[in-house]
Amino acid sequence: MVHVLGSRLLVRPTDPDRSRAFYGDQLGLAVYREFGTGPERGTVYFLGGGFLEVSGRSETPSSPEVRLWLQVPDLRAAHKELREKGVEIVRAPEREPWGLDEMWIADPDGIPIVLVEVPEEHPLRYRPGI
Repeated sequence: MVHVLGSRLLVRPTDPDRSRAFYGDQLGLAVYREFGTGPERGTVYFLGGGFLEVSGRSETPSSPEVRLWLQVPDLRAAHKELREKGVEIVRAPEREPWGLDEMWIADPDGIPIVLVEVPEEHPLRYRPGI
């Protein structure tokens, strides 16, 4: 087995400044670290139990198969906050057939982002032996 010490998702945006404004200012992700200057500049954000690195530049957007799943404690509050910050809501919050409350947005390059609230009664909240 590979001993993994850490991990992060790497995003190569078409417009790094626009993406940093989205993830930092609009989504409000906290900065873990920044590095480099100019086109080599990168920003790593805290992402719950992991990290999201926005660095470099791509001529084409990421594959639409890449998606971010972000669990939040209060989806209705997140919906209100993001709307107030001008984030386009792709799909408003709703309860899914599998029992999670989900809302969809997208980053500036179109990477789909699902914000999820796990209801109290959902099996994901069940912790055997705890």
